This record gives sequence, C-alpha cells and structure tokens, in this order.
Amino acid sequence: MDYHKLTQEDVTAIRALAADVVESADIHDDFCHDELAGEPHRPELLIRARDTQEISRVMKYAFEHHIPVTPRGQGTGLVGGSVCRLGGIMLDLAGMNRILEIDEENLTLTVEPGVLLMEIAPAVEPLGLFYPPDPGEKSATIGGNISTNAGGMRAVKYGVTRDYVRGLEVVLADGRMIELGGKVVKNSSGYNLMQLIVGSEGTLGIVTRATLRLVPLPKKAISLLIPFPTLNKAIETVPKIIRSKAIPTAVEFMEKSVILAAEEYLGRPYPDKSADAYLLLTFDGNSRDEIESAYDAVARICLDNGAFDVLISNTPERNEAIWKARGAFLEAIKGSTTEMDECDVVVPRKQVAEFIKFAAGLEQRFGVRVRSFGHAGDGNLHIYILRDELDEATWKQRLGEVFETLYSRAREIGGQVSGEHGIGYVKRPYLRESLGDDVLGLMAGIKKAFDPTGILNPGKVC
Repeated sequence: MDYHKLTQEDVTAIRALAADVVESADIHDDFCHDELAGEPHRPELLIRARDTQEISRVMKYAFEHHIPVTPRGQGTGLVGGSVCRLGGIMLDLAGMNRILEIDEENLTLTVEPGVLLMEIAPAVEPLGLFYPPDPGEKSATIGGNISTNAGGMRAVKYGVTRDYVRGLEVVLADGRMIELGGKVVKNSSGYNLMQLIVGSEGTLGIVTRATLRLVPLPKKAISLLIPFPTLNKAIETVPKIIRSKAIPTAVEFMEKSVILAAEEYLGRPYPDKSADAYLLLTFDGNSRDEIESAYDAVARICLDNGAFDVLISNTPERNEAIWKARGAFLEAIKGSTTEMDECDVVVPRKQVAEFIKFAAGLEQRFGVRVRSFGHAGDGNLHIYILRDELDEATWKQRLGEVFETLYSRAREIGGQVSGEHGIGYVKRPYLRESLGDDVLGLMAGIKKAFDPTGILNPGKVC
C-alpha cells in the first residue's frame, strides 16, 4: 500500500496540532529500532504526545492525508512492533505517564499508557493492593503491556495482562475517541471490543487511558530454588507440580549457562550454581501455614523426581539475588554475543520438556548457539539464537532455518507463535503458517473495520 510522504507543508500543519514535534534528521537513533535492534527504520516525524486530545487531532490529520502512524512506549519490544517500517509519524506515548486514580472501593487503578510497570507496585502495595501481571521487562510501559497482552512470571497463577484490563480509552484511526469497558466486574453488553484492542499491537487503535483490576496484596511470599541434574529432569517435573493442586505463583526454568551469563553481567554471585538446571518457584498467600503447606508438597515432588535439593529463599537478600539474576537473563545473553533473535513460542505444558530438548538439538544441527529460559508453568518458552562470529549472510540463512524448524515443531505439538511478545513484523510469516488463511482473513477484516485506510502501525501482525 502506498502512503503519503510528509512534506514541509504537512510538518507545518502538524506543528499546529502538537506541542513537541521532532523532524527526521533530529530524531535519536533509539527511535529507529526496538530492544533487539535489527534493521533500523527512521520515522519521518516524531511526536511526543501530551494528551488524548492532541493524539486525536494528529490522527485525524494522518487519516485525512493517508500518513502511517506508529505508536511507541519505551521501545522494549522484541519483534519490531514499535518500528516505523513504512515511515510516517511515530507517536511517542512515554510522556503520558500519570497515575490518574487508585480506587480502593472498586479495586481499580487508572493510568495513562506511558506509566512504567515498575511504578505500579510502589503506588498500590502500600494500600494493601496488588497488580499481578509480571513481565520480565519492568521498564516497559503499561500501554506496551496491553498492546502485546504481556504475561510474565506470575501468569501460571494469576493470568496475563488481558485478565486485568477493565476499561480503555482509545483513539481510532480517524481521530475519534471511544470508551470501552469500565469499572464494572461483569459485562455482557455486545461484542467485547476492548479485548480486541488488548494484544492488537497498536494496529486497531491507540490506548490513551487504561483502567486496571487490582486484587488484595498477598501477605506472605516465598521462593524455592531447586537444582536438578539435567534440564529434562527439571522440566519433566513441572506437570507433576501443576497436577498436585499446590499452585505456585511462578514456575521458571533456567540452565547453568544462562545463570553464569547473568553472574558475569551483574558482577555478583548467584546463590547456587552447582547444578546444570534449575526450577525457580514462588508461592504466595495470606499466612505462612498456607504457603508452607503448598511448598512442602511441591518440595517432595521435586526430590522424588531427582532434584538435588530444595533451597528455600526466605530472606530479602537471597530473594533479591535470585530474582535480580532472573530479570537480567535477556540482557546477559544479549551481552554474550554479537547479535541474537528470539523464538517466543508457547506450547502445551506437557510438551515443554520435549520442545526444550528439541531446541537444544538445533545447536549441532545448524551450528549456532541456542540459549533458553522461560515460564515452565504456562508453556511460554524464550529460546534465543546467537550469532556470535557468523557473517551476515550465513547468520540470516541459519536464523531463518532455525526459526522455521522451531515454529514448525511447535505447530505439530499444538503450540503457537508467541506467548507474550507479540508478532510485530518479524513473526508475521510464522503467524500465517500457524493460523492459516481463513483466520488471517478474519483478522484482516477486523483491522479494516477499525482502520479502513490501514494507517495504524502498518505492516504489523496480519
């Protein structure tokens, strides 16, 4: 599709609509890529949005002049979702970062899209409230979390971002503003358009305000670090933990190689690195007895299935060391190579061990390093392919072959392309293979209904 290239007349007109406008030559390179970099694409114009009315005015102009618009938060995505592949306007929402309301009676939090995930806990927990979604990238914006339906480590017990969105204010492609959902607990009033916006990666509308569900803050929490002789042993234990009915808050898996990379990256020792593989589990509840009953049953399951030990992390210092390392895994892997890309695949929980073993076997088959960690409790696996010293042509060829092999195997065992990072433009070919033409056709019809001229984040998702 052909889009209008911005002229100086357009720039002048847009400057009258928005307060903070940066022209292409003055845009920082950080806005040309996301967290995994890749091929850069420079916006023709960057607008640092201040409020909903300003966004509405800009979208109305863009709609009338057929100018593509790409919304962006902190740029922490991994699939090119916030990159201006086709030029046009980048709408930076990071400055819309106010916490607007904490409603203790309705258990809701209302925020602008630029509020960081890391800012929510300090705001609500002193009031005895809790926002459960816990993606690993705490510097991401809530708007970005909503855009990709981010999940994170607590999804096994609490669910994902979608489960905590109660209401949205959205600016449509033509500049109209709509309200979806609200503070009500139940809602069966027609099509659930709000849930279409969640996970749509800015292709259907621009979220300018979100009302999120809160829950009472658990009074106690404890983590278990459980070393296993092999990754297979560790992963094979997870379905048995889930079947035990002692539901952990989080079930993470990690390999020794990733732990060592995190140690080097952080410059601080990990509490244990004697084993080749680990499960990291967290339990929360309202009493110590409740938590101990749950983790005691799980500890026995792990020991019966070959675990070397069960290390209880019951001090703030040890908890910080464990979870800070877990939060640094991505950056540690990234720092250990020249370039990397990620397969954010999700598979049925009972297939996790098989898929991880399959992925590890691709190292020798394709001559690339493969590193993995992820959410064993919900089947969302983060598998990283590392370039190291491969030349550009060889790297691209092998990367494509590895991705095709991984996604093909995921399809065979009932998996999907992305568990929480979205599709962007990088994963579009694999989404088509996974869902098929009929489903993609329905998605394209929804896109056209929301965005008839295709200006919102074009070239992404479907």
